[in-house]
Amino acid sequence: MLGVVAIAAIGLGAGALMSGGDDTDKDHSGTVASTASPGEGASAQPGEDPAKPQAEALDKLLADSNNSRSAVIGAVNNIKSCDKLDSAADDLHGAAKQRRDLVSRLKELKTDKLPDSAELASSLTTAWQASASADDHYAQWATQAKSGKVCKGGHPRRTQAAAEGDKSSGDATAAKNKASKLWNAIATKYGLTKRATTQL
Repeated sequence: MLGVVAIAAIGLGAGALMSGGDDTDKDHSGTVASTASPGEGASAQPGEDPAKPQAEALDKLLADSNNSRSAVIGAVNNIKSCDKLDSAADDLHGAAKQRRDLVSRLKELKTDKLPDSAELASSLTTAWQASASADDHYAQWATQAKSGKVCKGGHPRRTQAAAEGDKSSGDATAAKNKASKLWNAIATKYGLTKRATTQL
């Protein structure tokens, strides 16, 4: 009997070592995706739906996709009132970088087992790239607004940069609408977080 207990203890110890080290991620769901890097988080356990760990890994990435939204809204509002223009430009450039980082991180994920995976990845990539472009255009508008020729009486004149920003923002919204529908179907199946267009 002691021998059986000892073998069981050894087995548990080995399992703990194979499960990985400290997990600094905010989501401690205990899945493979929560302890592995994005590119490694798509391995299913024996008997598990191979799409599930991929969905969980993508869910974590999407959780970061809305981080810069409030900063962008605040920056654009500042431009519209010709206020804190340097800060607005900085915030917008930072948001653009964050969107492009999301695209890079998405490329590292395995999503091939997910329903409509190619379409979902393409929609997210298009959305984030268009958002980054919009952020850059609005940042240019903020810089232009520092000129007295653009900002008069506390209201900026609409420039080509502002128009390009609006166009890119519209493109981003269209792509996010599509991505949101595709993702929410996956989220429903695996009990993950659904996300509206404005949360991507």
